[in-house]
Amino acid sequence: MGRKKRIGVFISGRGSNFRAINEEIKKGGINGEIVVVISDNPDAKGLLYARQEGIPTHVFIKEKAEKRDDYFSRIMVKLEEYNLDLILLAGFMRVLSKNIINEYRNRIINIHPALLPSFPGVHAQKQALEYGVKISGCTVHFVDEGVDTGPIIIQRAVPVYDDDTEESLADRILEQEHKAFPEAVRLFCEDRLTVHGRRVYILEK
Repeated sequence: MGRKKRIGVFISGRGSNFRAINEEIKKGGINGEIVVVISDNPDAKGLLYARQEGIPTHVFIKEKAEKRDDYFSRIMVKLEEYNLDLILLAGFMRVLSKNIINEYRNRIINIHPALLPSFPGVHAQKQALEYGVKISGCTVHFVDEGVDTGPIIIQRAVPVYDDDTEESLADRILEQEHKAFPEAVRLFCEDRLTVHGRRVYILEK
C-alpha cells in the first residue's frame, strides 16, 4: 500500500469534514495521517477536536494591512516543517494565494456545497434555492487560481424540496460531503487520481 500520506487541514469553523476524514483514517479506510491543522480563526471549534486528537494546531491571523501573498507565505514556512503530501480545505474561508497554489499544485483539495460549476463562492445553498434548481449537491475538487474552478474529483447529488430552507438543504448536502470528501482523500492517498487539463481520472487499483 505504500507509506502513509502526510495531510494538512485548513479550517475556519467547526471542521465537520475534517472530523469525518480523521475518523475514516482511524478506521483504516484512508492510507494517510493528518499531521497538522491550520486555522485563520482562533475560536474555530475544529481546533478543539484536533487538540483532543493530539494533532498539532497553528492559528494564523491576517493583519489588516497584510497582503494575501505575505499572509500565506507565513503559513508556508510552517507547512514546510511538516513535509506535506496533501492539503485539505475543510471549511477554510479564505481564497488561497498563487504562491501556495503553485507550491502544492494538484495537492490541494477543497469541498464545495454545490454541483460546480453552478453556484461557486459563498452561500451556495442560498444561491441554489433562489435559482430554483431541483437538484444540488457537493463537489470535491483540486484547487487552482480561481474561486471553486479547479478540476472536479467527485460530485454527489441531493434533491431540492419545495419546502427546503437554506439550513435544511445545507444539512442534506453536508451528509454527502462527509462521504465524498473522505472518498476523494482515500483515492489521492492510494495514488489513484491523475489530472489531465480539466479532467480528473480515477485509476483502477
